[in-house]
Amino acid sequence: MSNPLSENALLPPFDRLHPEHAEPAIGELIDACREVLREGLRQPGWDTTLAPLEEAEDRLSRAFSPVSHLNSVLSGDWRAPYEAALAEVTAYSTEQGQNRELFEVYRDIAGSDEFAQWPQARRQMIELGLRDFRLGGVALDGEERERFAANKRRLAELSSRFANNVLDATNAWTHHTRDVEELAGLPATALAAAEEAARNRDQEGWTITLDGPCYLAVMTHADNRDLREMVYRAFVSRASDVGPQAGAFDNSAVMEEILTLRAEQAQLLGFGSYAELSVARKMATDAATVTRFLEDLAARARPAAEREFAELQAFARETLDLDHLHPWDIPWAAEKLKQARYAVSQEALRPYFPFPRVLEGLFAVVEKLFAVTVEEDTSVPVWHEDVQFFWLSRDGERIAGFYLDPFARERKRGGAWMDTVTTRRQGAGGLQLPVAYLVCNFSAATGDTPSLLTHNEVTTLFHEFGHGLHHMLTRVDVAAVSGINGVAWDAVELPSQFLENWCWEPEAIAMISGHYKTGAALPQALQEKMLAARNFQSAMFTVRQLEFALFDFLLHSRPGGATAQEIQQLLDEVRARVAVVPVIADNRFQHSFSHIFAGGYAAGYYSYKWAEVLSADAFSLFEEQGIFDRDTGQHFLHCILEQGGSRDALDLFTEFRGREPKIDALLRHSGIDSTAETA
Repeated sequence: MSNPLSENALLPPFDRLHPEHAEPAIGELIDACREVLREGLRQPGWDTTLAPLEEAEDRLSRAFSPVSHLNSVLSGDWRAPYEAALAEVTAYSTEQGQNRELFEVYRDIAGSDEFAQWPQARRQMIELGLRDFRLGGVALDGEERERFAANKRRLAELSSRFANNVLDATNAWTHHTRDVEELAGLPATALAAAEEAARNRDQEGWTITLDGPCYLAVMTHADNRDLREMVYRAFVSRASDVGPQAGAFDNSAVMEEILTLRAEQAQLLGFGSYAELSVARKMATDAATVTRFLEDLAARARPAAEREFAELQAFARETLDLDHLHPWDIPWAAEKLKQARYAVSQEALRPYFPFPRVLEGLFAVVEKLFAVTVEEDTSVPVWHEDVQFFWLSRDGERIAGFYLDPFARERKRGGAWMDTVTTRRQGAGGLQLPVAYLVCNFSAATGDTPSLLTHNEVTTLFHEFGHGLHHMLTRVDVAAVSGINGVAWDAVELPSQFLENWCWEPEAIAMISGHYKTGAALPQALQEKMLAARNFQSAMFTVRQLEFALFDFLLHSRPGGATAQEIQQLLDEVRARVAVVPVIADNRFQHSFSHIFAGGYAAGYYSYKWAEVLSADAFSLFEEQGIFDRDTGQHFLHCILEQGGSRDALDLFTEFRGREPKIDALLRHSGIDSTAETA
């Protein structure tokens, strides 16, 4: 019987995939890659070595992609096969990164007389490849070489374990009640979801979980202070040594080992810290530049954040009879203040943002901007009944596709993300189209009521679709620099944050909104209130993001590793410098900080703010020319989205904007005084 993962179809056959298919297919495809390389090295060159190797490694990538994806969205049976496959893929990747014969092929090509005449994408692939060989330990010998490879394999295992612990800790905690009065204040959508969660567990009443939509609903709307405290304490102590599940899924030792191994990897390559190693692949010129950027922005934002928090404290005392705001009071009190000040709430907006309408409007926005259409294809096999598949077309021709998995459920990793199924490339069989996964965790439909999104969730959908467009609208046909491949990590958030801006424009809001019962437009008065509240506590949000970014970067700037106690101490120090909102002693945020311990953002979380400077400045051109100005949209498409990683990110931005980026638009969009003095 053939293995579905070994087939060469563009789209994975999700209706025929089973966990037992993973390991044998991955092993077979890795062996094929090694054989292709052995043959290619007999007569080194692009056509004889690199093109055939790209073809073989693309097949491996397309087989590993659904295995990795299913582990994220249907964890459980897929966990062990994924981890086994990950170990094989990591070992192969490390082996290739240290292959001196292959490195010499790249070096000889780069040194050849005709290299300067090569197409830009191929040149960029070679230049980035040479950089990555050096950062992959190709120059290491003997014990150091073996140690580097062993560390890389171990780091892959630890990152997976960290993510598993967070997922398991999130799923393990629930609170069940038969008394609806205990849930007073929760909106109808949250109550319906809690009732559905109880039914799924064969319980009567309501079940509160730590899934994102449920947690946010409780913290923002539950009038029961004891309930808010209980849920808060469970959430902020996940996967740690404290809290209701103390020690059960503890990531303390995992973090310690990850940091030790990352520091050792950096040292083996001659860097003073992992942060320096990380920046070697980014747009920022050096680690000091990143630190200055974060500290400068914090100095600008913190005075405004302090004022915002003082206003919240005063409101809580005078209106809510709360003399002291505990951490579990802050989102609830902030929602009350927002309603008092602007007479608007996320819940009041929900009925006007039914998921089907938002999705239809999103596609219309993208069509106006970039002249592409989106059409669902229900014939494509998917992994869950909630999942949809769509094709992107231009002038009637399919150019890309994507899967959309929008709703939260058990055994699905939290958060929202985009990942790749296939990459656009010119292969032996012709042009391969790019395909993406887009994953969110919104509240699902309940009964006859469709999924209703908060406006925050609308921006999340736009954000992830921006990532998807970056991958899908590329015109580059060399895999290593196609789509998001080869893009500096601190520039990769540019298209995603850029697209969020349309969620705040009245012309676009009319396209993405409509009451789920009547189809009536979002009332003008409610829209004006929503827009007026855009910068509500925006400085508090900014310093929170800067807290995460500074903690991450300073943690990885240490020359060595760190104990769990030292990690906590550094986080406390960063909070003392940047944060304005108090936390409890048992807050173990770091134990579930998957972005840096299980994702690609180690010493790179600053990328969100760095890229926000780019995205705000890019959008300011649309503000000048018109938010649906076709010429400006096509200019962004040609300069940014189509180029992928084929050119330097700063060069591409400068070509689009006509100058280097400025921070002014970000400060304006965030409601922060651009004239504020900095430290």
